[in-house]
Amino acid sequence: MTDDLPEIGIGTYENNDPVVCEESVETALNLGYRHVDTAEGYENEDAVGEGIAAADVDREDVLVATKVSPDHLTYDAAVEHARESRERLRLDVVDLLYVHWPIRTYAAEDTLAAFEDLRDDGVIRRIGLSNFRVDQLDEALEVLDSTPFAHQVECHPLLQQDELRAHAREHGYTLVAYSPLAKGEVSEIPEVVEVAEKHDATPAQVSLAWLTGKENVVAIPKSESEAHIRENLEARDLELDDEDEAKIDAIDREKRYVDFEEAPWN
Repeated sequence: MTDDLPEIGIGTYENNDPVVCEESVETALNLGYRHVDTAEGYENEDAVGEGIAAADVDREDVLVATKVSPDHLTYDAAVEHARESRERLRLDVVDLLYVHWPIRTYAAEDTLAAFEDLRDDGVIRRIGLSNFRVDQLDEALEVLDSTPFAHQVECHPLLQQDELRAHAREHGYTLVAYSPLAKGEVSEIPEVVEVAEKHDATPAQVSLAWLTGKENVVAIPKSESEAHIRENLEARDLELDDEDEAKIDAIDREKRYVDFEEAPWN
């Protein structure tokens, strides 16, 4: 198993049709993806597991990530639900397990102790965090016996997360960008469209290339059709120059697409 997250993975949020989900995961892996992201809260772990099993790839070459929901973050519940996720995914070990949101039943010492014990017991390989503020990340770093492997958060040209990206660089973990295409609205961002036209690429490819060109950042676009799955993966071959990156870096508008009243930043 690689020590690095592949720069582009397949996201499965809201991929709720079991057949479509299974087929999209299988297609992605057969095309070359090696990072699959899901969560117990997505209610598609069974289909994701079926897609992984059906793909013509070596299981050890694929990094599979899932998340424990905020209602299940007490010590006992986290252990129980992580094991249930592993069973639904049909895995011997979950490569990366995230705290999905640091809310509701989350308590740093109890929750993270459960995650460390799951790792030590061989249920999971690595510990991740998701949707944390910087102060919550700092608290987790104090509690954990080692640096978390990844922090997953919404990140795209309209939510550039400078502070969180800097924290990832400083502490040596990976920032995983979800909703990297801004729910499809990257195609309406003039700066991104201009760069895309320059390179004869799609705005989605430009957004992914811009993100993965950042230090310690990878992206997990959600895709269901083979065409989009292939298009997103081809962003690995797109090289933006300094002018392109500066144009997108300079976007001063901000929009968050994933939010609710319990989010840590509210």
